[in-house]
Amino acid sequence: MTVQFERRTDRPDAAGRCTIHLRAYFDGQRLRLVTREKCLASEWQTDKQKFRRSKPGFQEANEYLDSLAARVQAAYRQLRTSGIEPTPADLKAFLAPPPPVEKPKEAAVPPLIALFDEYRLALAARGRRASTLKGVKTTRNLMEQFEGKLKRKLTLAAYDVAMHDQLLTFLRNEKKLAQNSIWKVVKHIKAMLAYLGEDRGLTLALKVRQLKAAWVDVDKVYLLASDLKLLEVAPMPAGLGRTRDAFLFCCYTGLRYSDLAELREGNLHEWSGARVLRLTQTKTRTSVSIYLTAAASALLDKYEGTGVRLMPVMTNQVMNRNLKKISALAGLREMVEVVTTELGEVVKRQVPKYELVTMHTARHTFATQSLLRGMAMEVLQKVMGHTRIQTTMIYAKIVEDFQHQEMRRIWDGETVAAVAAVPEVCQVLVAA
Repeated sequence: MTVQFERRTDRPDAAGRCTIHLRAYFDGQRLRLVTREKCLASEWQTDKQKFRRSKPGFQEANEYLDSLAARVQAAYRQLRTSGIEPTPADLKAFLAPPPPVEKPKEAAVPPLIALFDEYRLALAARGRRASTLKGVKTTRNLMEQFEGKLKRKLTLAAYDVAMHDQLLTFLRNEKKLAQNSIWKVVKHIKAMLAYLGEDRGLTLALKVRQLKAAWVDVDKVYLLASDLKLLEVAPMPAGLGRTRDAFLFCCYTGLRYSDLAELREGNLHEWSGARVLRLTQTKTRTSVSIYLTAAASALLDKYEGTGVRLMPVMTNQVMNRNLKKISALAGLREMVEVVTTELGEVVKRQVPKYELVTMHTARHTFATQSLLRGMAMEVLQKVMGHTRIQTTMIYAKIVEDFQHQEMRRIWDGETVAAVAAVPEVCQVLVAA
């Protein structure tokens, strides 16, 4: 192959400069390429096929011609080595610069509310609990209300720490949420942002760990043995009796509302001449086995054959509303101090106990009454389905009577006759 350069004089530009062309002769064929260089006639050495010193940048221009000639010869050799008989078209294609790689256009990031909807669908696809999905939906709706307050769309790029602080102010001042309710909202926001950043690879305007909200420990509401007796014997209107019975059954077994709602015939088993409940808790997926005392069994017998569920169940909201009426009718009017945090200030108020009773009060009642009756902490942990003993020990901290009894037993060597006289609430079967 022979490579030459020539100055074409047929198409000068306005300044009289003509383009330099490359000609390559090989195998009886000719390749012609247009270079990027131009020059005047006085700046070109025809015999040496190089630029004269008079051309501005002549050295770089000559180096470019040399490199172009070397590339043509290298392409010719490479094609032949590959078993290809080169043609001018082959060489041109080989020497042509690769087409620029267009960067894929980044898909537009949806607004934050739409991302919340996507996140909720992803959680549902991954089998998360209905209660979790409900919490995410509640948080999403609060974010949408905050967006309406701002009168502009919330975006992921704009959701920084300052925007988050505005949300907290909105939740506290406008929505009047309690501190622990705000904590739950922040928990869902952090989980959603972590999903967007880690799973979706989207860019966040903050670090998830920067989002903080404090959890305030609150005293758990529970019923005394005397309260239970009042509930058991108080006359009730026909419309409230079923809720009262379901609540008492949870007080005797420690069941959550979610587990009570799922009780079926298959959860009931015979054991040593008595009956036990065996179930997997909805919240923790923990298997528990609970011995049914005479009081609990009597309630089951009362509703035997009346429905698919073992006990009558309505929605949690309806049952909670009914329980306040039931507790008031039963005379649970003891004043209880409720401590809340409002606008950063601790607020204390006195409310009658019946206003605080919910279906979950039954679970707290079971735990505290079981401890008062001497149930071992490890046994209580089993029936409550707690994976950590520390969770169960919370109940020991809130039972003042339990603390007083322990001090009397340790310091005075006395037992409390009153405890022995209280009817047993529940016994628990623990598998070996």
